[in-house]
Amino acid sequence: MQPSFSRRDFLKVAGLGLGALAFNPFDLSLINNLAPYYTPKRLPQFPNAEIIGRLVDATDIRSRPTNDPAQNTAIKTLGADTLIPWTREVIGSVVALTNQKYLETPEGYIWSSRIQPTRNLPNTPITEIPAGQSGFWAEVTVPYVDLTLDGAPVSPWIQSLIQYQFPPRAYYSQVLWIDQIRQTNGFVEYRWNESPNGHGYGFGDIFWADGAGLKVLTEADVAPISPEIDPAEKKIVVDLTYQTLSAFEAGREVFFCRISSGAVFDPLTGAISDERATPVGDLLTHWKIISLNMSGGGSAAGYSTPAVPWDTVISGEGIAIHGAFWHNDFGEKRSHGCINVKPEDAKWLFRWTTPYISLAQSEMRMSLPDHGTVVTTTELKV
Repeated sequence: MQPSFSRRDFLKVAGLGLGALAFNPFDLSLINNLAPYYTPKRLPQFPNAEIIGRLVDATDIRSRPTNDPAQNTAIKTLGADTLIPWTREVIGSVVALTNQKYLETPEGYIWSSRIQPTRNLPNTPITEIPAGQSGFWAEVTVPYVDLTLDGAPVSPWIQSLIQYQFPPRAYYSQVLWIDQIRQTNGFVEYRWNESPNGHGYGFGDIFWADGAGLKVLTEADVAPISPEIDPAEKKIVVDLTYQTLSAFEAGREVFFCRISSGAVFDPLTGAISDERATPVGDLLTHWKIISLNMSGGGSAAGYSTPAVPWDTVISGEGIAIHGAFWHNDFGEKRSHGCINVKPEDAKWLFRWTTPYISLAQSEMRMSLPDHGTVVTTTELKV
């Protein structure tokens, strides 16, 4: 049964993720300029490359792989969502940050933390909702899918995009709840429903998207990993100092990845602060959900991020391990307290940790003394 989502729950969720867009008051004068947002859109032509880099923000391309302010290496600035064939990464010199990798391109070098690695894997869309289902989960398998609004813009996320005249898109690895299918515009479109009382607890925006960009998930996509292992023998250890995560089965490491945990600075002043620090200690998995709208904060430092995939919530304050598609900065502390990992890593951990969740369930919550996999976070204090 779908549990209710209280204001208390929302306040907990408010600490979950690090979105790309801040809250701003919506300018109602823009309402007459929304025609492009309601125009159906096919998938664009993506670059022909096995891996395609998507710039997550406006980013400099440089003549040398360094951001050293003593060297004027910036050639030009590329806009957000620029797509670049992924050739190779090189080790450069990034002042004051952990990630030293740059993506080499024919024009120059781009810091790889600003580039989401994606693929172009189009799908054959289905033409009707499977019998007996109210909808289905679908994963974006192309660099992005342009969205068509259906109804008024509701969330801070879409309102910010309208104010900045940026097209609304769903990005590679996001997981969306689809509740309708149509073919009235000459191609198959799926309806993404962000109902506040539905799957993912969104604000209520409704969008249509080209179904070719979305893979319909099956139970195989969420099938448990190592279900034969006693759940008590599964444990995750997160090193906040070195920004790593390891999964263990009976003391044997079976998985490793890099993370981005809570930021250690105030976003407004830049001063050192532990306000967003990830908690240290034994944390208990008690809520898992396939995809979740994460929003919180105020007008100056708020965030609004829909369809954050593969969420394993490990703290009553709303701290979760989840996929992050809005950066490639793993190894650097930068979240609102959550443990960001690559979406493919989040999916593996979602399948491996207990409780196991089926597509039909979509989510599960547990109350003490019941809990799922234990996550131990450690940090060296200097």
